[in-house]
Parts: sequence; C-alpha cells; structure tokens
Amino acid sequence: MHGEYKVPGGKLVVVDLEEQNGRIADFHLAGDFFLEPDDALDDIDRAVNGLPVEADVATIAAAVRAALPEGAQLLGFTPEAVGTAVRRALVTAPGWKDFDWEVVHERPVSPAMNLALDEVLTSRVGDGRRRPTLRLWEWNESAVVIGSFQSLRNEVDPEGAARHGYDVVRRISGGGAMMMGANSIVTYSLYVPASLVQGLTFADSYAFLDDWVLHALRSLGIDATYQPLNDIASPQGKIGGAAQKRLANGGVLHHATLSYDMDGEVMTQVLRIGREKLSDKGTTSAAKRVDPLRRQTGLPREAIIDRLKHTFATMYGAVEGEITADEYAEAEALVQSKFATDAWLRRVP
Repeated sequence: MHGEYKVPGGKLVVVDLEEQNGRIADFHLAGDFFLEPDDALDDIDRAVNGLPVEADVATIAAAVRAALPEGAQLLGFTPEAVGTAVRRALVTAPGWKDFDWEVVHERPVSPAMNLALDEVLTSRVGDGRRRPTLRLWEWNESAVVIGSFQSLRNEVDPEGAARHGYDVVRRISGGGAMMMGANSIVTYSLYVPASLVQGLTFADSYAFLDDWVLHALRSLGIDATYQPLNDIASPQGKIGGAAQKRLANGGVLHHATLSYDMDGEVMTQVLRIGREKLSDKGTTSAAKRVDPLRRQTGLPREAIIDRLKHTFATMYGAVEGEITADEYAEAEALVQSKFATDAWLRRVP
C-alpha cells in the first residue's frame, strides 16, 4: 500500500506498507522533508511497524513521537503528517493528479445563483456527472453570505445592510458570514469527490484543499500561511477563510473567500461583530481583521484571479471548462425553490 500527504506549506510525506494479520508491516517512510539525525528515519519505521491497521492519526503520531531520539529535528513535516499518510495508504486514497480537473470562470450571476451552483456542481461531482472542478465566482450585486447554522438576527444588521446595498443570503456550508462586495473579494469553490480527502481528519482536509492557494499567494509575494481551522493569513493580517459541506452522495464542497479590498468600516455597520468574537483574534478592531490583497500585491483583482487559475492548472493539470446550460437551469430552479426563499434564509432566526 502506498500513501502520500503534502504538508500544507511544508514537504511531501510518502509511506509504503503492507498489512499482515491486521497489523502494519514492512513500513517505510520517505519524502523531501529534512530529518536529523539520519537514523531517526529507522526509529520512525520501527515505531509504525506492528501498529494495528485501525490505528488513527493520533495513535500513529504518538508512537512516532515516542520513538524519536531526544533532540530530533523534523523540518517540513510532523508525526501527525506521518499518521495522515499512513491512513491515506490504508484507505487507498487517490491524489490530486489522479483526477481530471476543470477550471471554470464564467459570467457574473447573483449571490443566490452562486450558492445554488455550489450545490448543483457538488452534487454532480459526487454522482460522477461532472469532473472535479475549481470555479471562480463572479457576481453582479453585493451580499452578505451567512453560514448554514448562523442566526440571521445575530449576524446581520438589516438597516446597515440595506443602507450599503447588501442583500442577505444563506449558504449550505457552515462557518461565518462573508461580505461579498462587488469587486472587493476573490471567491472560489472546489467540487471534489470524497475519495480525495479520505484518511484526512475533517480539520486537516481544510488545509489540504487550500495548499495550492498558498503557493499562488506566495508567488505574488505574500507570505501566506494556513491558520487552523479555516483561515488563510499573512503576517499583515487575515486574508480569508474557508468552509465545507459534504453531501451524502460523496460530493465535497470546499469554498473560500479572500479579501481584495474590504472596507472595514462598512463591515462593522453591516455585520453584528461582537467583542467576544474579536477577542480570540487578538484585535479590538474589526477593520483590522481582514487584510486586503490589493494592499499587499498592488495588483488588480483580475490579475490575482489569473494567478490562482494558472497555479491550479500548473500543479494539477487542470483544463478550462464550462458550466452547461443544464447545470445553469438546475441552479436557477434551486434559487427559486430554496436559496431565494424566506424559509431558507430564516431557518435559524
């Protein structure tokens, strides 16, 4: 069995192993990481050999950590990364390049239509009617997009939203509210089969699915990192955040919003951002929580989107795709039956 795990912002961890009588056997660790001393590699191999095949990431990581000699240095990977690679080997999880990818970047649609497209395209990838896809959003009106489980009245100031021209819609994924001002953010969605994230914890899958974004942002001169659970950040502040939804048919939606030119003052008037939420971010000013990409790169929004598409295509061999007329029609029907309804918006009052 063979498993690979690219540590977000780090190195590639590769494992090869066999299963014998319910135990891991003939285990060997490899990769482009750094490890000192050299013979610590043998210590790691011995620690994993003999573990039950049901061992989870934490159990494998604990065994590795206990076997390391005092003062051992692991650079670019962690014991948890070894555990993740082992789990992916045991479930025979495919890698990014095992799929044929499409990149879709089409005409602007309403925020509600963008949300409906997320559900439709995720479902189609899950049941095999569409190839795994990266979609870059465009929209023609401003909106606040609240998470599936957020309280409408607790999150949004209706008077502030109306005054600044923001509609309010609810998405199918969890997480916090997104301010989608026209031409002020960069939003993308990944529609992937569940097999791509097999063997990963739910938390680890966030960083795994956004690793390509870190490469793209770093190529623009941004020292981008991933902050658990779902934030993309730089030393100058938060850049954006991600959310996920997993459908019963095996489709996984992973989408993220990156701030290009956010007006922090408008955000405080539209969103009810409480002091408790800000306190765990180490700041007392909501305006400082999101650091615009425009200030860090000096580039037009379109140039940043082009770099995202180019990076994804280069890393994973993606080709340009399109949304079909049938997919648009299904999404339009879903807007009318779900995303534009008061019942859906107020499902959590």
